[in-house]
Amino acid sequence: MPVTPLSSLLPAVGAVPFVRDLAAHGDRPAVLTRDGEISYAELAERVTRTAARLGVARRLVLVVGANTVDSLVAYLAALYAGHPVLLVPGGNDAALGSLVSAYDPDVVVGPGEDGWAIDERRAASAHTLHPELALLLSTSGSTGSPKLVRLSQANLQANAEAIGEYLGIRDTDRAATTLPLHYCYGLSVVNSHLARGAALVLTDLSVADSCFWELFRAARATSFAGVPYTFELLDRVGFAAMDLPHLRYVTQAGGRLAPDRVVRYAGLGRRAGWDLFVMYGQTEATARMAYLPPDSAVDHPAAIGVPVPGGAFRLAPVADHPDPEVGELVYAGPNVMLGYAESPADLALGRTVDELHTGDLARRTADGLYEIVGRRSRFAKILGLRIDPQQIEALLAGHGLAAACVGGDDELIVAVAGDGEPRRVRRLVAEEVGLPPRAVRVLFLAELPRLSSGKPDLTALRALADDDAPAAREPEARSGDLCRLYAEVLDRTDVTPELSFVDLGGDSLSYVEMSVRLERELGHLPANWHTLPIAELRAPARRPGRRRSLETSVALRAVAIVLIVGSHIPLFTVTGGAHLLLGVAGFNFARFQLTDGDRRDRLRQIRSGLARIVLPTTAWIAAVMLVRDDYQLSTLLLLNSIAGPENGETEWHFWFIEAVVHLLAVLAVLLGLRRVDRLERRFPFAFPLGLTALALLGRYDVFGLDARYDLPSAVVAGWLFTLGWAAARADGVRQRLLVTAAAVVTVPGFFDQPRREVLIVAGLALLTWLPTVPSLAVVNRVAGVLAASSLYIYLTHWQVYPHLRDLPLVALALSLAVGIGYAALVNQAWRWWRSLNKAWRTSR
Repeated sequence: MPVTPLSSLLPAVGAVPFVRDLAAHGDRPAVLTRDGEISYAELAERVTRTAARLGVARRLVLVVGANTVDSLVAYLAALYAGHPVLLVPGGNDAALGSLVSAYDPDVVVGPGEDGWAIDERRAASAHTLHPELALLLSTSGSTGSPKLVRLSQANLQANAEAIGEYLGIRDTDRAATTLPLHYCYGLSVVNSHLARGAALVLTDLSVADSCFWELFRAARATSFAGVPYTFELLDRVGFAAMDLPHLRYVTQAGGRLAPDRVVRYAGLGRRAGWDLFVMYGQTEATARMAYLPPDSAVDHPAAIGVPVPGGAFRLAPVADHPDPEVGELVYAGPNVMLGYAESPADLALGRTVDELHTGDLARRTADGLYEIVGRRSRFAKILGLRIDPQQIEALLAGHGLAAACVGGDDELIVAVAGDGEPRRVRRLVAEEVGLPPRAVRVLFLAELPRLSSGKPDLTALRALADDDAPAAREPEARSGDLCRLYAEVLDRTDVTPELSFVDLGGDSLSYVEMSVRLERELGHLPANWHTLPIAELRAPARRPGRRRSLETSVALRAVAIVLIVGSHIPLFTVTGGAHLLLGVAGFNFARFQLTDGDRRDRLRQIRSGLARIVLPTTAWIAAVMLVRDDYQLSTLLLLNSIAGPENGETEWHFWFIEAVVHLLAVLAVLLGLRRVDRLERRFPFAFPLGLTALALLGRYDVFGLDARYDLPSAVVAGWLFTLGWAAARADGVRQRLLVTAAAVVTVPGFFDQPRREVLIVAGLALLTWLPTVPSLAVVNRVAGVLAASSLYIYLTHWQVYPHLRDLPLVALALSLAVGIGYAALVNQAWRWWRSLNKAWRTSR
């Protein structure tokens, strides 16, 4: 289908040039998604078709902004046909309703019941629209506010060209859309790349999602943009170690990035072959006003840099400021907005602003770089969001709370008069402005500090916040103590507060010691503590006495290993412990091997887990084979269930370990496949449940063999492992009920031993429903040692208890002690190996 000629669609005022010229880039890729590629010619065709539906009579078109092809086409089509666009955030019904009510758009384009829909509310505009008006954007952090920034066609084109020039955007570049389309920074990435004929890797995935990085690599993306919080996420997902061969540069804006982080990422970029561009901007300047040349980032990490091409700064004097070299930063350039709009009547206005008073206090360094030193107004920019403290104060007043707010780079301080619940206030504020709760600090004061005029005394409020700093720093001190604990348990030297147990490569063996010692330190175990950054772990206000809680999986491991050894002696007969441990192994596999890292990171975790099982197991079996003839080569190779003798009396000793090793090996192969890995991430609960259904073929002997003897133990009992995996992924009552029902239906009849089957079902139910169980401090210490050594107790007890059958209690105690001793020996050998390996790597 031929592209409709532009001249037949555009009104006399014309369109933004980079939109008008989309078709000129021909078959070059314009948009890449997980579903395929769209060329510029195809994009231009879609845009012209949608523009034709919008018509040429100018109307106010509201577009729901989202990182989708439909949203992008709607935005471009409205600009193409000369309609002013009111771009609003997707997924925010409150903001959408507020702006529809305030501005009464003529057309609304957004998601409908059958895909994207164009709702033409009237054929002719109800508003007087200035001929230069092209785009209306909310300032960041006030997306539901009726106060909008009015931008012209010239603003959009000028800023797109300036960004393209100083970034050196090539037509071969491919930028990932890490920021929302409705956010001026995210939109500037779109505009600047389309202006240069470059491509967009269009996605709404977070950089914290491993699927994002798979798409990034597959699309050969060359850049992405981030606000300060993005870089926190990058630290968490191990960005520094990622292999991104096509990455050319990373941009940062949306708030001040800490200078030490600027230095670190600039250095990382130098080593990896990409550049870091620190930038400065506001919606009122379309997007960008300044950038820091990459070569200056290490030496001047606190600077915002130099004006963008075509722009200029001046410093306006600030009365009574103690430093005469500091002034308010004022920007002039072709990207400065037409002005603000606060009602539909303002859409008729032309230019009311010639230069932009940023509200930031700045100085110019001897090197000609500009540096922000403070704020003149009360507005604060926190984690990339511009926050209006008065808006927060009005919100809390509506809830009967007298409050005053002041902000900085990292947190919003909310002082409230009287008593109350900090959590409630934090939640109200965080939900209102879109900040994470951790970025809101709440102070309850007897009275709010005020000036003689009755206005809040912000200077006094800041002083009170500083006085409260020791309490705020207590978690930091706590984090430092916990970092040392993590470093000791995991034998790591790179522990930092933003990392979690899983981030640091913790596995099911170290997890036991860590959980017990952490519970002893904090007095409780937070839910999913192993995935929480260390900085987010907190001790309760009052430490409980002797009462404690114990991680359920740790308790089950401790109980199961005692039952296994005691039943083998036999001191008592309570069987089923090994099969329950198989479910616990699957549970821990989901938590420690299937991390949020990329596919290669997961495979490294699985390989490491296999090594921690296989090496000490084969070492022990080999040692036994030197002095006794209990085992054969098939046992040493952990292949007894496949190639061992049919009637062996001792070779079956290690069926449990064989099963775990075989399952991990098979899963490593499966999850090493890109499509399988992607499927597991997309359906984290359904995936192991589907594997359970498949594994039940072995449990029910669908193969028509004598499953107990002719099939590997992993095939016969593997469904317990995958059921434990599903238990770890179960989220909510329905999914937990489904796992429990699966256990109730499938376990009975497997052994034809009701008590044994009840034990397994009960253990799986506890694992599914209860993260922790009540305990005592002394019980935790004992259970922690037993659980951490459970593999080694299972491995060694076969050579201990037969010599002490006449003394069953002594046999039990000595079996446990030998296993604990072997665990200590293995752990020491593991630490020695890691130290040796590290020293070897350092010397290379």
